Amino acid sequence: MPPSAAASPAPESRPAIPEAGSAAVSAPVPARLPDLADRFASRTEGMTASEIRALFAVASRPEVVSLAGGMPNLAALPLDLLASEVAELISRDGQVALQYGSAQGVPLLREQITEVMAAEGIRAHADDVVVTIGSQMALDLVTRIFCDPGDIVLAEGPSYVGALGSFAAYQAQVRHVAMDDDGLVPAALAEALSQLAAAGRRAKFLYTVPNFHNPAGVTLAVARRAEILELCRRYDVLVVEDNPYGLLGFDGQTYPALRSMDPDNVIYLGSFSKTFASGLRVGWALAPPAVRDKLVLAAESATLCPPTFNQMMVSRYLAGHDWRGQVKSFREMYRERRDAMLGALSTYLPAGCRWTHPDGGFYVWLTVPEGVDTKAMLPRAVRARVAYASGTGFYADGLGSRQLRLSYCYPTPERITEGVRRLAGVLNAELEVLHTFGTPDRAATRSVGSGTRRGPQTPSPDTT
Repeated sequence: MPPSAAASPAPESRPAIPEAGSAAVSAPVPARLPDLADRFASRTEGMTASEIRALFAVASRPEVVSLAGGMPNLAALPLDLLASEVAELISRDGQVALQYGSAQGVPLLREQITEVMAAEGIRAHADDVVVTIGSQMALDLVTRIFCDPGDIVLAEGPSYVGALGSFAAYQAQVRHVAMDDDGLVPAALAEALSQLAAAGRRAKFLYTVPNFHNPAGVTLAVARRAEILELCRRYDVLVVEDNPYGLLGFDGQTYPALRSMDPDNVIYLGSFSKTFASGLRVGWALAPPAVRDKLVLAAESATLCPPTFNQMMVSRYLAGHDWRGQVKSFREMYRERRDAMLGALSTYLPAGCRWTHPDGGFYVWLTVPEGVDTKAMLPRAVRARVAYASGTGFYADGLGSRQLRLSYCYPTPERITEGVRRLAGVLNAELEVLHTFGTPDRAATRSVGSGTRRGPQTPSPDTT
């Protein structure tokens, strides 16, 4: 037998190939995927889709007025100029822009970021800046390097839903601290810190959105900032300052960053998502050197490096365009939408509703009358072609059933007015049902605020 024949497999070992014209062969049945639930790490138990993400499929339908998501309105961007910048970036620096880069970020952009932060009184060195894929990545990295399962994080109540998701993913326990019209309440923070100390525990950090809060829409009073920083110093608790909206004050005012007042105990998170383009996903963390080094190592393990092209695009924009003038145009656009929102709320909402009066940012926080459950009401609102974010998504402890977040950043003023009118119709229908059948027992659910006064009001210390 020739060697080639000896090396050939036996005919019966070869798969049968149907000849042309032969009867059709049944498609193979795919193998059943194994159930991997018992193999997942325990930390995945805290990974759940946010209520806001679940809304997007419905809220994006054109007939629905979405007051739910916080998408920036990019209509004011000079897209033609940016298109030429992209072309020039690729033609002149494409071999660098499309290549791997540093895990810490492009050096020139880090220098420019220090200039952006200077508007809020921050004096920083570019070496202490770590560029990330949006500030959400920075928050995730901070949580990763500080929190073990069961560790405690202090956060305002309500709090940013993306932060709550990161804390849950790393199995940290969130303890909410009350807010009012002037932001985080120092007395409530002092009580939380004292109670933890008495129990022999210490929070890993205080997470706060001090300016134009998401979702509450309020701003931390300047007089309170030093007091809060002193409390955290006294109890040896780090502060994580998340400030994506700081330059979007409607009167042009910028507030002193917490980082500017205590550089050694504050990690500052920033982003270009609200002041330039959210789709580029460029954010950053400014941290003390010891923390910075850990952030860079964590970033390397997560992404190797942030996208160089996106960073260089932002850098060219900052260098070659009037970015401050662009921010001013965003402020004016969002102020017009805020005014439309507040005007519609005053015109249409029933008695017993209360809302915050933001002086910047994207959001209004609304409290509805006793007995109305905003999460249960949401499907009925969507049927009435209006969407919002129910308050329960902004708490880690089940509160918020009487609250909801309204976003005014993306719809036109006319759409905002119509959306609020539709929401008012849904609320009136809910209240009519309650009037007919009585208010359900809410002994187990604390509401935010009290009374039936219309107008701005935020959580009081004893009700969050």
